[in-house]
Amino acid sequence: MRLNAYLARAGVASRRGAEELIRAGRVRVNGEVAGLATFVESQDTVEVDGSPIEPEPLTYVLLHKPAGVVTTARDPQGRPTVVGLVNHERRVVPVGRLDADTTGALLLTNDGPLAHRLMHPRYEVDKVYEAEVEGEPSAEALAELADGVELEDGRTSPAEVDRLSPSRIELTIHEGKKHQVKRMLQAVGHPVRSLHRSRYAALTLDGLAPGEWRELTPDEVAKLRTPGTP
Repeated sequence: MRLNAYLARAGVASRRGAEELIRAGRVRVNGEVAGLATFVESQDTVEVDGSPIEPEPLTYVLLHKPAGVVTTARDPQGRPTVVGLVNHERRVVPVGRLDADTTGALLLTNDGPLAHRLMHPRYEVDKVYEAEVEGEPSAEALAELADGVELEDGRTSPAEVDRLSPSRIELTIHEGKKHQVKRMLQAVGHPVRSLHRSRYAALTLDGLAPGEWRELTPDEVAKLRTPGTP
């Protein structure tokens, strides 16, 4: 693991803050002053200002994000954040983003490599959204969503689309373009009135009210680590 990631996982500082500590010569690995390119193995000894550092245990949290909460650790405008809402004893960060007005399933973790893999479209992690839209989309509009929609930053990948009611659509995507679901529905002429993510990978919100969170089970974590596991 790269040293800055190790320090971040240990809760010493953010990755950027850890890089500043390393540049200042305050970090030693096995007694030697470390550099930015230093990698840490499990048997290595890491010290900051002479004090030994141990990485925090890996933590995985599922949050039922309510509306009005931003998907960041801090907000310059003073709005409530998902990290503040979870208020975990360990430093966890959100995997991907949900808009402030979007509700639903959000994963937070301090497992950087897993978070990176889950956000990469190559691994095709299911993200299931329920959208209340303006008007009643036609079969042709739903077919267009399923085939992929041309957006200003490129064409979206094929999606799974189901009609839940005349103006309510369930959309399953594997990408993470900014405001993707909203822009897809806008592109086919049906702007979103409300948006809820009901499932992330195999994680559902069963038993979680808006604003509540829980730790993932070992089985759930194992499924997240295994590509293609339902």
